[in-house]
Amino acid sequence: MNEFSLKKLEYDKIKQMLVGYTVSHSGRELALKHQPSVNHAQVKAWLLETDEATQLLVSGASVPLSAMEGIEPFIALLGKGKIYTEQELGHLAAWLSAVAQMKRYMDAKRFTAPTISSYADSMYDCPELRKEIDRCIRHGVLTDQASPDLGDIRRHLAAIEDRIERKLTQTLGKYKSALQDQIVSKRNGHYVLPVKRELRKQVPGTVWDESSSGQTLFIEPVDVAELQVEWQMWKAEEERERTILLSAMSELAEEQGDHLRWNLEAMASFDFIFARAKLSRTYDGIQAVLSDRPYVKLVGARHPLLAAGCVPLNAELGGEWKQLIITGPNTGGKTVTLKTIGLLAIMVQSGLLIPAQEGTEFGLFHHILADVGDGQSIEQSLSTFSAHMESLKEMLQAADAHSLLLLDEMAAGTDPGEGIALAIAVLEELLERGSLVAATTHFNEIKRFAAQQEGCMNARMAFHAETLIPMYRLEIGEAGESYAFAIARRFGLPERIVSRAEHRAAASKANDVEDRGHQADKEAYPVVFDRIKEPIDVEAGKVNRPSSHNRNAQPKKGEQGKSASERKGNDTTAKVFAVGDCVWIHPLKRTGIVFKPADDRGDVQVHVQKAKMTFNRKRLSLYIPSSKLYPGEDYDMDIVFDTKENRKTRKQIKRKYVPGLQIITEPDQPKS
Repeated sequence: MNEFSLKKLEYDKIKQMLVGYTVSHSGRELALKHQPSVNHAQVKAWLLETDEATQLLVSGASVPLSAMEGIEPFIALLGKGKIYTEQELGHLAAWLSAVAQMKRYMDAKRFTAPTISSYADSMYDCPELRKEIDRCIRHGVLTDQASPDLGDIRRHLAAIEDRIERKLTQTLGKYKSALQDQIVSKRNGHYVLPVKRELRKQVPGTVWDESSSGQTLFIEPVDVAELQVEWQMWKAEEERERTILLSAMSELAEEQGDHLRWNLEAMASFDFIFARAKLSRTYDGIQAVLSDRPYVKLVGARHPLLAAGCVPLNAELGGEWKQLIITGPNTGGKTVTLKTIGLLAIMVQSGLLIPAQEGTEFGLFHHILADVGDGQSIEQSLSTFSAHMESLKEMLQAADAHSLLLLDEMAAGTDPGEGIALAIAVLEELLERGSLVAATTHFNEIKRFAAQQEGCMNARMAFHAETLIPMYRLEIGEAGESYAFAIARRFGLPERIVSRAEHRAAASKANDVEDRGHQADKEAYPVVFDRIKEPIDVEAGKVNRPSSHNRNAQPKKGEQGKSASERKGNDTTAKVFAVGDCVWIHPLKRTGIVFKPADDRGDVQVHVQKAKMTFNRKRLSLYIPSSKLYPGEDYDMDIVFDTKENRKTRKQIKRKYVPGLQIITEPDQPKS
């Protein structure tokens, strides 16, 4: 898997949560090293393990997992001839008890969790070793019962220590004037008296320590020197016997080395499996159905890092369509939708349960690639567009029929026209390769591509147009609006600026509709437009007509849904056109904008490519009503019909008289 995409989709945060649920170092290492798999059998086995472990946790049972304190270094030193300490052997005995407990627990859960309970069959709790350690060591110390010799040695040591203490107690009065305190203490294994430094010569003996201030010396008096030598001899005997006993138990551990390693592996696996189950329980995860083809079907899915109250996601990819183009306003949830699709796919391939409902299905992907976020980098001198191109290059190098690609804000960061063309070309290439793609955009051209291209599907994030509140619900089958002006008002931009923007957008939209109609005509009727040097060529008051074999041709788009009588121009029903309506002009096989409604003779004046022409309403059909082209009834139609220069001049004339200032308008063309 691509590490950059994994981080973009926040898989690293899921890994951090997973690691946090482990209780042992070995289990933590397994979680850190874990990566998604493309092996169907492996993923299926992982999911089964996680599901069974989750069922055990749901039942309320307390799983006897072990932190395995000190066990990893203990087992790592097996075979090196090390003599282990009492503490190390004590940890081993405690861990073997945990192994035995886990075996009993799993044996009792064979019906509920048959798969993971069978893993305990390979574990061996080494009862002889555990029994010997428990007999010899208690609370990290060798017991007197560890061997007869050790017991005898310690009895001699205790007797000598008692004699030394009695002797020193007797000397306290003898050296009373030289002592800081009337006490007997022990320093460096020797019984000593606290003597004032300046009176050191009054207490003959060996100095073994001094106080932090240096004013007190801890002296072993010569009175107990012989007893101290005897004590040290027995202490050496004790150490020798201790070494013999620890060596014997270390050898027993060496003999069980293979079993200990298997136990460590099994206990670490249980720790990791139950960590996956604990993580899954935090968001009520379910086991997704594994598909044998590249496919995504989400039913009631949620992003695992979001609160449980987030709106569930329903989506599909790889069935009737391979590309899902998601539109809608900013802050509406488009990017979260992409991240949810990608992250859940990765989690499934990692053997994790996912926050979704039954019916959710995933295929396995060799590549899950994401270009989410703007990717700007000052250090690497990357702009938003450059970052997108860098990501796209890597995606296109890897993308195939077993790839899932997530593209956020396609065509962003550069000239819209060029960006849109590039985005559509990329989508076409990925469609040819068979890759599954979920992409977000604000551009209408990409929405139209998705609507017309087989294998693509539009979708939108639901948005309440009246309250301006995003609903965070994905609706498949229809493109959405960006609601830029509504959101701008919601955030308090001045109304005059928003209104001005709406007027400009409406004018641009009207011109765009007219230009698209003209371009479509040129492609559909080349014979007509080969004869027209300009978009509309008016000579001597006549309009060029299409050749006879094209005269009855019909438009490819815009005529659908109209009655036959309306398309032929039959006046069975009077047609009423309003100023600003976009109409289909049958003689020209193109669109225009109504400049003046029909007069009493039924003649309508239409604005066509900067010229105004008159047609009888029988020769026109409604293409797009003005209500869908402009923001309101009070929209200034001069923006559509007049030039920018004339509008500026007209404003100047209204303010004051300017000599020589004039407005030039084209004469109306005769009726066609």
